[in-house]
Amino acid sequence: METSKISELISSGLNNAHVEVTDTTGGGDHFSATVASNDFQGLSLVDQHQLVYKTLGNYLTNEIHALQLKTITRSEWEKNKLEE
Repeated sequence: METSKISELISSGLNNAHVEVTDTTGGGDHFSATVASNDFQGLSLVDQHQLVYKTLGNYLTNEIHALQLKTITRSEWEKNKLEE
């Protein structure tokens, strides 16, 4: 699976999301993603990850074998971006 497809799926399922996806092994089935969205505001980490999993549907159990997630709100992402 392509990283762009994963990014597209997540972005289309969350409001105003910033998504960065990397193929961690080069095999197209193990990925790492950083997702920033205000949809995460006030949610536990588990609930944030479940929102992302929901955007990926059946791809998560078929084409995507592993997905490492970092989820943050847009304001946290903007703050981190300014500090870099």
